[in-house]
Amino acid sequence: MASTWASGRASGTSALMSAARVLRFCVVEARPAVLAVSMLRFLAGAMLALPVAVAPVPAEVLQGGAAWVLSIFAIYVGNGVSDVTEDQVNGSRRPIARGDLDPRVAAWVAAAAAVVSLVATAGLPGAMTWVIAANLVLGYLYSGAPFHLKSRSGGTIVVLCGSGLLAYWGGFTVVIGGTGESTPIPLIMFAVAATCWMTLVGVPAKDLSDIAGDAAAGRRTIAVTCGARVTSNVMSAAALILAASFCVVSLALGVPLAWAALAMLVGAVAVTLAGRAADAGADRSRRRRPYRAFMATQHIVHITVLFSNI
Repeated sequence: MASTWASGRASGTSALMSAARVLRFCVVEARPAVLAVSMLRFLAGAMLALPVAVAPVPAEVLQGGAAWVLSIFAIYVGNGVSDVTEDQVNGSRRPIARGDLDPRVAAWVAAAAAVVSLVATAGLPGAMTWVIAANLVLGYLYSGAPFHLKSRSGGTIVVLCGSGLLAYWGGFTVVIGGTGESTPIPLIMFAVAATCWMTLVGVPAKDLSDIAGDAAAGRRTIAVTCGARVTSNVMSAAALILAASFCVVSLALGVPLAWAALAMLVGAVAVTLAGRAADAGADRSRRRRPYRAFMATQHIVHITVLFSNI
């Protein structure tokens, strides 16, 4: 009897460790940096709603943020399942591509996370449930059959625009509830600028590092069709023009976004300098540098907004 109990206990411990291992790999597959900036977008939407809103309930803001991040987690794990071939060609070290995470298990985890993200909106303003549902639909359109909008840069931009704006709208929605308050100008400005950064700069930056895999998968991204040099030039021009415009408009309107705009301008210079080394003959590590600069800028800009508006 004792040996049976010990065996059952050992089996339960093993199952728990296996589940924890799968969850850890899924978090890595979903990219912790992406999950972090997703939460920052949501919190920025909540923070910039404060001029027109009553005092927010911190627990509700955190609940809404958790629901949002869960939906992003589900989308990115699902995307990893659909990207196995191209990720392997690109030399990705994420768990599914390197064979440490079974795609079928990952697909089940993604589906469960999608359901939980919807359930997690219980008790929040009803519009928040629709925000999460819309984000999940965009995620499926991006990766799922027969749509595969990720196959072209244009499709990627449409999905990212929609998802980015939903993040800020979700934070705003949780804070204002059903009061019907109008969206403040600083939130509109920041949401547009940050979403343009994510799409007009982030998409070409990501494409630069994935040319081989995207070509093998039959995708028609800007980097595949136009080459690394043209893509780098487009990315650099978009970054500098967007950041400079954000600075000028922020100062002209006197909105509390000047520090965030300055951070974006510094990031635009960093992306441009990194892009100069990302020619067709460079290894993937060098072609990855513009994306790293783009991602770091995203984090810094959003953190700047949060601290400068507290």
